[in-house]
Amino acid sequence: MDFTLGYLRESISNYEQSSVAKRISDKLEKGDFKSERDFVLTLDEDEIQFLNDVLPDEIKYAFNEQDFIRGNQLNEVYELLL
Repeated sequence: MDFTLGYLRESISNYEQSSVAKRISDKLEKGDFKSERDFVLTLDEDEIQFLNDVLPDEIKYAFNEQDFIRGNQLNEVYELLL
């Protein structure tokens, strides 16, 4: 799995009570994506909206914890959603 998508999968695991998060996690687990863009292209509207809602908080948390690699990797996915 792509390094960036691994960070995304880990972040999504924080929201396992959400059915949308579960769908995204399943896609990440089952998919063989060559890039973040390939993954983003498989998302439906609900999944995109979910990520648009949670990724800013996850990115902010990563930077607050001085985990700049994680923050930058999650930001890459977030930028592709826009």
